[in-house]
Amino acid sequence: MKRHFVLSMLCIAGMVLGHAVTIHTIGDSTMANYDESTTQQRGWGQMLQQFFSNGAVVNNRAKAGASSKSFYLEAPYWATVKTQIEQGDYVLIQFAHNDEKNNGLDGDTVRAVTGDQSVDYRGTTAQGTYKTYLRKYVEETRALGATPIFIAPMCRKYFSGNTIRRSGRHDLGDKFNVLNADGTISESSVPESDNTYDYPYAMQQVAQEMNVPFIDLTTASADLYLEYGESYCTEFLFMPDDGTHTTALGATLIARLAVQGLAEQNLLTQYINASSDLLVNPTAIDFSDMYVGQIVTKEVTLSGFDLTPEAGSFTITVSEGFELSTDKETYSSQLILTYANGNLDFTRLYVRYQPTQAGEFNGTLTISNGTISKELPISGNAIQLQGGTRVLAYWDLTSNDDAELEGPATIVEESWSGMEVQKYSAPNANTTWPAESGFTTERKTQRNLIVGGTWPAGEIDEVSTRYIQFGIQANLATELNIDSIGLYVGGAGGNGMRCRVWYSLNEDFSNAVAIGDFSGSMVSNTMYAVSATPVVRLTAGETLYLRIFPWYNSSSPATGKTLCLSAVTIRGIARDASSTGITDVEQQLEVVSREYFTLDGRRLLVEPQKGIYILRAKMSDGSFQVHKILK
Repeated sequence: MKRHFVLSMLCIAGMVLGHAVTIHTIGDSTMANYDESTTQQRGWGQMLQQFFSNGAVVNNRAKAGASSKSFYLEAPYWATVKTQIEQGDYVLIQFAHNDEKNNGLDGDTVRAVTGDQSVDYRGTTAQGTYKTYLRKYVEETRALGATPIFIAPMCRKYFSGNTIRRSGRHDLGDKFNVLNADGTISESSVPESDNTYDYPYAMQQVAQEMNVPFIDLTTASADLYLEYGESYCTEFLFMPDDGTHTTALGATLIARLAVQGLAEQNLLTQYINASSDLLVNPTAIDFSDMYVGQIVTKEVTLSGFDLTPEAGSFTITVSEGFELSTDKETYSSQLILTYANGNLDFTRLYVRYQPTQAGEFNGTLTISNGTISKELPISGNAIQLQGGTRVLAYWDLTSNDDAELEGPATIVEESWSGMEVQKYSAPNANTTWPAESGFTTERKTQRNLIVGGTWPAGEIDEVSTRYIQFGIQANLATELNIDSIGLYVGGAGGNGMRCRVWYSLNEDFSNAVAIGDFSGSMVSNTMYAVSATPVVRLTAGETLYLRIFPWYNSSSPATGKTLCLSAVTIRGIARDASSTGITDVEQQLEVVSREYFTLDGRRLLVEPQKGIYILRAKMSDGSFQVHKILK
């Protein structure tokens, strides 16, 4: 069946834009960014840029596991977004999936009444705290001179015959929790006509109250699922055994619906990409920094609707030195994709590059059927590591949390938030290890248990306040180039253990990068390898934080389930970052404060008058400059 997804929008031919605009998106895992090298999961905010042009840039800040409350309260998220919002920008706001924690009860209220601190605080009440935080986003967005837009949450894939169940539409009216006067919790329900526990309805009420544009993505996504049918949605639009999180195709279609909703209300129409027949995501290929000799692959997704001509083929070419593939196995400099009935099936395209010399590199990916043509710029920077001292931080985790360190760096000791070590033991006599590990079933692992011992029911995503952390810090007068991160992770006690692995260079863990995603399946007593080759430069005093965020996927509370960790490794090369002074820096930035150290790292109370010492200067932009001084 031929499917049409035609945008209703204003004609923008010949329109001259006065300035670029940023479209900030805040929300949860259904909207968030995911690393193409770790998972097939995609958020619809990640696929949004392909629908905008003419200077509009999408800044997707959605966070997996966030509710309207947690995204506002936890430091790295809303506070960071606000620093990025400028006058004239737009903020798309989608929350509800994690607001439904505790089946309609506010988590903080339940904690206060019952004294049970294991209750998930992220939960809000549809007619109470959910509205409160939505109002805060509106007020604070407007105070920054930007425009807030509410996006009702996309549906969950909860089919019931020829409809989507009430809970899938984020209305908990069929089954919600009630907090009784004696502190106990019971279940209740209200008729379909009662919207008390309906989160999209509550969002629409706030939209009317505060005159905020409202896009009903809940209804639009439900209609989309019903059009395709449960089997197609399950096979192509959603992750396996998951009714919440989408594949790249599902995320693209949801993003398209959101843009349709914007266009229908004449919102952002001057920026919407009118050439929506061939959709390409991303719109530019950025290899960013990579090491000479390192092979990196980037994903590009293609889909076409109502193409002209109705049948034909697209020729895809790439600049010399780059390679193309549709299966990550066979690569070439050119590909041919055929299509019929005006539609190009959703296709993943992979672009591979291996730099042979240091410096910036550029290229172009071209897609054309003779009538429709698109070009994607390719850019990146190759770094050659020469000289220096090899640094290795290693946590064996067979009997304790001690770390071994080789080379000039400082260990950040293992720490826990919402987790604790249960014991050190082999996951099981039949534990399976990756062959390349060389480990046997007798190897012990660090078993980590949630504080309190009971994993909450209904968790389908990470919790930002529950993690295990490792780290490494660059020493004074050194530059530490991290080029490898690895560990083994597994679950014991059941097949429901899940986790993601991230690193960040910020203490508040903002701008984190995913290097491992096990949100789909983890077989009990099986250890999985996490291996990444990041390009990270730490200057003196800067730190790389590595975090593992676990949860247990179960419809009922679970006990006796542990997250197993082993052989955490962070590698890099340390090089001398000394110079003769700070004069050039002072000409560009103001020095806020200075600290003085001996060469072996001891802090001095006053500036020395002679000899060799280390100067660590904090600059006006918050960065640090470190210099070796000879007097």
